[in-house]
Amino acid sequence: MSIDSEINKMLVAENDELHAPFIPEFDFYYAVKNGDIEKVTRLCEEDFTQKSGLGKLSDDPVQSMKYHFTITAAMLARYSIDGGMELESAYSLSDLYIQKCDKLRTLREISELHREMVLHFTKRMKELSKSKVFSKQIVLCMNYIYENLHRRITLRELALYTDLSESYLSRLFKKETGQTITDYIILKKIASAKNMLKYTERSVSDIALSLAFSSQSYFTKIFRSIEGMTPKKYRDKFAFSTELGL
Repeated sequence: MSIDSEINKMLVAENDELHAPFIPEFDFYYAVKNGDIEKVTRLCEEDFTQKSGLGKLSDDPVQSMKYHFTITAAMLARYSIDGGMELESAYSLSDLYIQKCDKLRTLREISELHREMVLHFTKRMKELSKSKVFSKQIVLCMNYIYENLHRRITLRELALYTDLSESYLSRLFKKETGQTITDYIILKKIASAKNMLKYTERSVSDIALSLAFSSQSYFTKIFRSIEGMTPKKYRDKFAFSTELGL
């Protein structure tokens, strides 16, 4: 059975006649989504690698469990996003743990990392519930920006997407985030560029093009104004760093 089919099976079960909270698997994800640390800690007492009902995804037990770990990471991100976490934060956290898991060699290590990952997501969701909660329209706006960093994003399309007037969206975004929409987009593009500079070998010109900057020189100018150095110097200093700055 493939990873995709495993995830699809879980999503079908979630939409079945039984309400998700009454299914143990989804009771777990709802607890994470709600930031219920006490309940999640209790549910994590069982060794992840010894859970019954896990499909065989590889003849190698360790590799099979890595696939299941990846499925869990994807589901945690999905539920956290549904609970209000930004797409960027959820996917970055998920990617971090998948990368960590890929380096492990024993079932015990995978089980321990699984518990760490689950509690990390749960604590983030609890913190989110305590912190300032953005309005639905602003969350939609942030997520749209994150999914379209490869394009030139206009205020008009954001206003249409959130069903708000351009002027009202601009005021609301500044009020809730403390930033203008333009500044927010630029900062997210530069954050994405930093990851590409650190973890890929893509050229500076290619990175600038992929993030819809008008030219490499303009990208370099903006990057330097924010980071205090050129993209090339940033790569020389931080390339292949293992820290994701989460």
